[in-house]
Amino acid sequence: MAYSWFKAFHIIGVVVWFAGLFYLVRLFIYHVEAEDEPEPAPAILKQQYTLMEKRLYSIITSPGMMVTVTMAIAMLVTEPALLKQSWLHVKLAFVALLLIYHFFCRSLMKKLEAGTCGWSGQQLRALNEAPTLMLVAIVLLAVFKNNLPTDATVWVIFGLAIAMVVTIQLYAKKRKRDKEKLLMETAPE
Repeated sequence: MAYSWFKAFHIIGVVVWFAGLFYLVRLFIYHVEAEDEPEPAPAILKQQYTLMEKRLYSIITSPGMMVTVTMAIAMLVTEPALLKQSWLHVKLAFVALLLIYHFFCRSLMKKLEAGTCGWSGQQLRALNEAPTLMLVAIVLLAVFKNNLPTDATVWVIFGLAIAMVVTIQLYAKKRKRDKEKLLMETAPE
């Protein structure tokens, strides 16, 4: 019974953690793009985004990560035989990458606050796709374990995930071009 409780809270932690990671980098994008606004908006927006980023990271994202990791450890203590399964080793490698991503986001947050972040909105949009890809891999491994299908269905799902990432990037570029075009049309001559 303890294992089921740990698993339930592990899943809850994962949902909270990913929600925070998805929104955090979105805030970074808005933070960077605030610079493109006319004065006095950049200073006001950056101050607000800094506050929102700190709260999101401290109150939602990091606690979600801690619950996820703590409950995963509890599940492994309860069922140590899981550590002998190869699918779990691969899943843990993805989780390690996700932890690196989590702390990298913290370093980006500090650079944004200090005004030393060199990332563009477009680069941050690409970075924002990383947890989506890791989530897909982690969920597939957790569901299928050692029986992860490698037939055409998997390749279609993989292709859809890649298409989603590319579509989001293309849409962002289109929005940026449209905004620049509108500014050019409305600029005084």
